Parts: sequence; structure tokens; C-alpha cells
Amino acid sequence: MDIYRHPTFDMACEQFDLVADFLELPTNDRDRVKYPKRALTVAVPVRMDSGEVRVFAGYRVQHHLSMGPTKGGMRFHQDVALGEVAALAMWMSWKCALAGLPYGGAKGGVACDPRTLSRNEVERVTRRFTQEIIPFIGPQIDIPAPDVGTNEQTMAWMMDTYSNHFGHAVPGVVTGKPVDLGGSLGRRESTGRGVAFLVGRALQTLGIKAEGSTAVVQGYGNVGAVAAHQMVRDGMKVIAVSDAEGGLHNAGGIDLIKLDAHVAKHRTVKGFTEAGPIGNDDLLLLKCDVLVPAALERVITESNAAKLQCRVLAEGANGPTTPAADAILSQCEDLFIIPDILCNAGGVIVSYFEWVQDLQSFFWSEAEVMDKLYRILDTAFVETLTLARQKHTPMRLAAMSLGIRRVAEAKRKRGLFP
Repeated sequence: MDIYRHPTFDMACEQFDLVADFLELPTNDRDRVKYPKRALTVAVPVRMDSGEVRVFAGYRVQHHLSMGPTKGGMRFHQDVALGEVAALAMWMSWKCALAGLPYGGAKGGVACDPRTLSRNEVERVTRRFTQEIIPFIGPQIDIPAPDVGTNEQTMAWMMDTYSNHFGHAVPGVVTGKPVDLGGSLGRRESTGRGVAFLVGRALQTLGIKAEGSTAVVQGYGNVGAVAAHQMVRDGMKVIAVSDAEGGLHNAGGIDLIKLDAHVAKHRTVKGFTEAGPIGNDDLLLLKCDVLVPAALERVITESNAAKLQCRVLAEGANGPTTPAADAILSQCEDLFIIPDILCNAGGVIVSYFEWVQDLQSFFWSEAEVMDKLYRILDTAFVETLTLARQKHTPMRLAAMSLGIRRVAEAKRKRGLFP
């Protein structure tokens, strides 16, 4: 499967192989469970505002369809590549299975930098990409959602493009769309709130009071910002945050309301005067109770893993910790890791709720959504912690074991079509 060659995919495969050995998966089952079922690469020609026509590369990977349709985000980022998308689809499979959702994992993206495009250009990219993948998506096939560089508006354009093709509204084709188009209350905040909820459960497990605890958040985007605000509401103090432009540090705590006003005006945390500047690399090494990497993959590596000074590592991003770093962190007995497939599962869980509500045309209150979300997260947390303690394994191995075993069992019971 050299077509997926990419550092992130190699990392996902290395993680899988470790778990497959732990589970003693039969050799005949391993590649079926590991590799994506379907990968699509499309050209996305777009007329720019200048009149120039540019062709962007678009991707959609569906990891497995054994437990239902596939589910996963759409990423608009200049570094999007097929191997990265395949890795993210694989992780989404384990995440959905761990949470007990009737989905396989998927992921997609367009290699573009939306920050350099006008709103009209982003719309044209979105609509043309959607048109190209229409045969491969749908409420019972594959349901996209927002990810890095995309948002509710992107999903609205995707839904509209798909619906126009079929001649009627199909809200269930995407999740994470505006509430007045069939989106779910609480969906935008779900990933960040889930991260904060699990941080609370981890602190409780360690016997640490949330009140007065300190947190550092790398990646002050939708996930990181919502998690930061929720942790402050829970009594914690956020002492550092960052985005792609740089970071901020204030040992006395950052006023997030004022920071949000700054970000709304300048579109970056950089330049906020009530905290000092700090680089993303140095931010990860700050002494704190909770570290939340909520940006991109592979930021915690063998070069910095031993230098972390947090008690809880809550992985809001997908794949922020490399296997080499994991080997180092597993020796740190006082470090509690909430692995990514558990920690950031809130988004796909509430996406599932949105899909169910769209199929029924019956919608729930935000309180109902959050209550159901926290119940599922708590169950997954307890199952993972119980297995980790019973088998004396790291939390990541326990979480991935639960997810991979469920996918392998589903494939075994359905059998191999001749």
C-alpha cells in the first residue's frame, strides 16, 4: 500500500501493529482491518477571483464500511495529502468503535490554504469538490463533517451542492452544519466540551481538584478555545494558549473573554498585550496540571516527550503524539494520558446525534445532546481505564484495543465476500 506513504500514515500503522500484536489478531485479518477500503483522489478546478483557473488536489478516504456508513471530517489545509487523510480515517474508525457508534472512519480534504482565499473562492472550492465526490457520499454511504480549515458554512455549501444534485434537501449528507439547516445544538462546542469533561474525569481519577489547577492549550481554534473556556468554568486557570502565528503565556491566568475579542479583530492570538509571547515548542514544556495539544499531528516527539511537565495530557488533536514519544511517556508513572481517539471523540458523537436527528426529522434540546454526550464519553473513559488497569497497559493501547477489536469482530462476523 505504498500509495499511502506518509509520516502520519506510517505512525498510524505502527500504532495498529502494536495493538494487533497485543490482541493477537490472526495474520489473515490484519491487513483487512488496517488498510482503507476505498480512497478517492480528484482534481478540483476553480476559477479564482482574478479569472485564473487553479486546480487543487482533493481526497476522500473511507476506511471501512463493516459497521455502517463512514464518518469523518473535511480538512482544507495546504499540507493535506492522501497518506495523512488515510491515517486520520483509520483513527476515526477506532474512535467510532470505541464510542460504540455505527460508523466506519473516513476523512477528506483539499490541499489549499483557506486563509489566502476569498470567501467566494472557498465556496467554489467547496462546491466543486463536493460535486466531484457525490457518487461516494450520502447519508447511508459517507457523511462528512468540519475539520481543520472548514466550518458550519463549508458544510452548508456541501449540503446545498449535494441537495441540488438530487432535487430535494438532504440534510443528513453532512454534519456540523448550521442549526437552521438541520444541524444539532451543541455540535460546534462538542469536541472542546468533551475534552474538558474528560480532563475533569482524569483529574478526579488522580485525586486533583479542578479548582485552581492550571492548563496549557496548544491550538486556540474551535476545539482548543471551547475546551479552554469550559475548563475555566470548571475552576481551572488557563496560563498559556497558541495558534499557528504564535503563543501567549501568563502565569496568573489569561482572560479568555478579552482574548476572544482580540482574536475576533486580528484573527490570531499573537499581539495580545495581557500575556507575554511564547513559541509553540516552548509552550508544550510549561509546567502545568493539564496540557491540551489541540492543533495538528506529531507535535509531541521523542525530542520533547521527556521534557513535558504536565500531570494530564489531553489529546484534543488527532495523532499529536508519535509512537517514539509514547514509548518515553509510558515510563512516566505520574503522567495520565487521555488518548486522542477518546479525548476528541465528542465531535463525532454529536455528529452521530445530528445524523440521527436529521434522519428522524426530530430534534433535541442542547441539554439532551450534552447529557447523551457525557454519558457516552464517561462509558468509554471507564472502559478504557478499566482495561488499562486490568492489563497494566498504557491508556492509548487500551483505548485502541477496544476500538480495533470491535472492528475486527464486525469484519469476522460479516465474513469475507468471495
